[in-house]
Amino acid sequence: MDAVDDIKSRLDIEDVVGEFIELKRSGRNLKGLSPFTNERTPSFMVSPEKQIWHDFSSGRGGDMFSFLMEVEGLDFKGALEQLARKAGIDLDQYRSSGSGSNTKHKERLHEALEAAAHFYQRQFTKHTPALEYVLKKRGFTKDIALEFRLGYSPENGSELYSYLSKKGFKDTELKAAGLVTTRYSRPSDMFRGRIMVPLMDRQGRVIGFTARLLKDNKDAPKYINTPQTLLYDKSRHVYAFHLAKEAIRQQKYAVLVEGNLDVIAAHQAGTREVVATAGTALTTHHLKSMLHFTDDLRICFDQDNAGQNAIERSIGVAAEVGVSLSVLPLPAGKDPDDLIKSDIDAWKAILEKPVYAVDWLIERYEKQLDITTAQGKRAFSDVVLKMIGSIKDSVEQDHYLGVISRKLEVSRDSLRAKLRQSQSKQTPPRRKKPTQTVDTSVEDKARQERNKIQDHLMALALFQPAIRKNILSIPPEVLEDGPARKLQDTIIDKVVPADELRKDPTLKEHEDYVKILELQFEELYKDLDLVELRDEASRIKTRLVEQYVKYKKQAILAKLEDADEDKQAELLTEVHQLNSLLKH
Repeated sequence: MDAVDDIKSRLDIEDVVGEFIELKRSGRNLKGLSPFTNERTPSFMVSPEKQIWHDFSSGRGGDMFSFLMEVEGLDFKGALEQLARKAGIDLDQYRSSGSGSNTKHKERLHEALEAAAHFYQRQFTKHTPALEYVLKKRGFTKDIALEFRLGYSPENGSELYSYLSKKGFKDTELKAAGLVTTRYSRPSDMFRGRIMVPLMDRQGRVIGFTARLLKDNKDAPKYINTPQTLLYDKSRHVYAFHLAKEAIRQQKYAVLVEGNLDVIAAHQAGTREVVATAGTALTTHHLKSMLHFTDDLRICFDQDNAGQNAIERSIGVAAEVGVSLSVLPLPAGKDPDDLIKSDIDAWKAILEKPVYAVDWLIERYEKQLDITTAQGKRAFSDVVLKMIGSIKDSVEQDHYLGVISRKLEVSRDSLRAKLRQSQSKQTPPRRKKPTQTVDTSVEDKARQERNKIQDHLMALALFQPAIRKNILSIPPEVLEDGPARKLQDTIIDKVVPADELRKDPTLKEHEDYVKILELQFEELYKDLDLVELRDEASRIKTRLVEQYVKYKKQAILAKLEDADEDKQAELLTEVHQLNSLLKH
């Protein structure tokens, strides 16, 4: 259903789960206490990368919808409605048009935006002032202008509208794409007389535009963006990420600048790990989209107050997400584009000399405040302790308490007391832990235990081709009917890696189950060598068969009490067949 995909694209599973469970980072994943059992050692895992959760204590797992259904006792419809409200999505548009037609609607918006980008590019090649601004004043090459698909929007206010209308696009589609607005009671181009910078999603599809005014005009803003649409959300979009992601993966860090044109200049200089957000407002969504590639983010904003204040706001956002944030200080009076034009080597050198964000913050306020006075010490500690309190690592936090203690000439105990006081005021109320919905019957507990064991076995089978056939050589009925049994049928005779198996339609059908198995393997088995994995697989396989035999025997014993002689003989034969499973 398209509404489900749109909700998942707007929400992060850790935020949904985090309303019920206190989660702490554990490597790439998050960990907390199970809401379904009374455990003391956290075994509930959330994978932001895979957007799934798994409770190792109860064997349950799934996506954000299944979690809400479990903890709130909702059916799927109730979970859908609750998450749609949280995501700011109106479900009526899906109900009225159907998910299929909504998908078609989004595709039409993509087509309109793509056509607009081509139109702007053609106008750019004909407009001398636009060419002079981009190629001479900004110093961009023709190749970089083509790569970033720079364009120009004519001033008369109706050329794009006429062009797209002739191509069959409706007014409603053009307005929904953010290309057309209403002026003087009639449709008019959204952008006029501006250099057009296409905004693209991770796949390189156009989803909107940033438009820079070409002629100076005090009555008009220098930059305007596409308004929020079904495709474009400025709080989530990272500019040029589709071009930068491979460089970010290779360099193992990302650089965030303020302007889209700064990004283009950086890429032209060969530093392709540079991206930007819409303005200076960094959000958790921006960071989470980059976290899959790196947790090292280096901010390079302008040296004016707006840029420096934006860096400070970003420190708290980065701490919330778990990103290591540092600052790249520019020479006074320079922005990235200026520095790149004047000295590319100096620009590249700055990228390699990040200042950790907390150190940058301490230095900034040490210059601004007189920390020899009581008022200065109070103001300094107000700001810096707030940031130190967001540090998750206790050793790092203690280090900075020591730094502040020496600078202010106050005791660590007084700083810790103030830190505890400020944190108690800031702690948001957590939703009440859900009532346990787990059926406590003996039969259900036994089934739950078998499911846990079989999932561990399937995780080993999926990610260890060398031992796959051996550990899956069990009667299909030993596995619970569902994803595990279908997975057994699909992979038992294959020796290819799991990444290749993912292309199989059967695995695509059970994508969340495969992600849960991957999470289990990463948490439990990835550090074991092949010999250890064989032993572990053999042990789990034996245990699973024993549990199955025990379960079936209990059912047979219950039937024996009321069975006649013929039926008893039949049931005893079943017992004999079950016992034979234990010998293999």
